[in-house]
Amino acid sequence: MEPGLNVKYLNRFKVAPGSKVKLKDIDPGFKGHHDDRKDAAEEVEHDQEKLRTLQELLYADGQCSLLICLQGIDTGGKDGTINHILGSMNPQGCRVVGFKEPSKEELAHDFLWRIHQPAPAKGSVAIFNRSQYEDVLVVRVHNLVPKAIWSARYDQINAFEKELVAGGTHILKFYLHISKEEQLSRFKERLDDPAKQWKISEADYKERKFWDDYTEAYEEVLSRCSTDTAPWFVIPSDHKWFRNLAIARIVVEYLEGLDLKLPPPSVNLDHIRQEYHAAVKDE
Repeated sequence: MEPGLNVKYLNRFKVAPGSKVKLKDIDPGFKGHHDDRKDAAEEVEHDQEKLRTLQELLYADGQCSLLICLQGIDTGGKDGTINHILGSMNPQGCRVVGFKEPSKEELAHDFLWRIHQPAPAKGSVAIFNRSQYEDVLVVRVHNLVPKAIWSARYDQINAFEKELVAGGTHILKFYLHISKEEQLSRFKERLDDPAKQWKISEADYKERKFWDDYTEAYEEVLSRCSTDTAPWFVIPSDHKWFRNLAIARIVVEYLEGLDLKLPPPSVNLDHIRQEYHAAVKDE
């Protein structure tokens, strides 16, 4: 096995529960021992194969589920990450859920109402593109509800995630950490590439003006809501290929730690063999 395949990222990027996160101290351009995408290609392919195998075990085992939450500043790479992770899995056991501005019906309920239903069933994987954390991020930055309301939500989210975990859901949460310079570069890429122009939004540059406010809001989320059972990971994401590699590796490491196994056959194999041989004889 190549040395790089032994590199562990599960603890390397995990936010230790109770720690105080300062994003300025974390290099968004970190790329490990690799020089570029080509140099990492073998590891990427290896991890994709492992993901396919482990997801099949999770599906067959049917005893637990996996929830992956993706958060990040605009252009952080949530869609790209989803394509990479989902592309490595059987769609039969995986779904993607996007959370945008809440509907009137959703606003008529508590803020977690719209989150609970799409949580993954046992044996399946759900990837949240944005998540329950929007209600302590955009809501906070734009003063959509009083501070007394959003500030109480950290504990409510922790309790909600604890409930999911108690029901058999494993939770991995990823913050896609990019620099302000990289975001501007990706805005230019969207402008110059006709295939990406559909992603352009008037809100992109308006939201960029709140960069520092979002940074502060994310730091509090990461500091207050990374727990032993539902950890946050800060993933350096200026290099898209490294972002994909790191997240895939973390999911692989985590699932390997569950020691998933194929369930025993639900039928009498000796009887089924007799049925098979009888069928062959009748041909």
